Amino acid sequence: MRLIITSRGVGRWAANYVMKKMKAVGATDERNFILGLPTGGTAVELYRHLVASYKKGDVSFKNVTTFNMDEYIGLPEDHPESYHTYMRENLFSQVDMDPAKINIPNGNAPDLAAECRDYDQRMADCGGVDLFLGGVGENGHIAFNEPYSSLMSSTRDKQLDVNTRLANSRFFGGDISQVPKSALTVGVKGLLDAREVLIMITGAKKALALCQCMEGAVSQAWPITALQLHPKAIIVADEEACGELKVKTYRYFKELQDEFSYIDEL
Repeated sequence: MRLIITSRGVGRWAANYVMKKMKAVGATDERNFILGLPTGGTAVELYRHLVASYKKGDVSFKNVTTFNMDEYIGLPEDHPESYHTYMRENLFSQVDMDPAKINIPNGNAPDLAAECRDYDQRMADCGGVDLFLGGVGENGHIAFNEPYSSLMSSTRDKQLDVNTRLANSRFFGGDISQVPKSALTVGVKGLLDAREVLIMITGAKKALALCQCMEGAVSQAWPITALQLHPKAIIVADEEACGELKVKTYRYFKELQDEFSYIDEL
């Protein structure tokens, strides 16, 4: 696992890395680049840079198939805070994505268990995810895999932790009662099955989660620690998110960053 510490924008770094990987794969109609996508505040910068690069002609999404991490259960797809709406407004409506290649869990499916099985099967039928992007919650959740989620979990219906709902209430006018109590989410194993995982972490409130990920033991109590088991995981963090790291941990990864310095130049 690698930790990248950047002061030039976590989303910007992640966007540049995504474009580098897309170009390296050389996606075609026959072999799309399979990209796993997050939502939330941290990802807004990522999408802003991807859209800007598309408008400059630096990248195309015609041969990209996407799978989103999660979606609230029971929230209409056209609701302002649904992740269908979020993705449409922040990325899909602004680039040349084929709507048929967009995959987001259906939180209104009549049979949620069947929807989850189908979602996992669709990812498998595509040959697996090339790169899964994500963020992390203050309590260490990735996607909506809350603390004490099974590290072998697949896509499923997950009840949301009250702290997660409280954090997300800022998108619902500060009213936690308006935040859905459950969501469909790709499981921890689903994330670990991707060929690469890149997690974006910003701000002092996420510092303890980053510390647990880099220095703690693998534990269901902190789902983010499961990334320690992945052969090719990258954490991209800002300086504020590194506040709980040991000095030797911080220095070690800063010294290793030279090989990734070209990403900042893209």
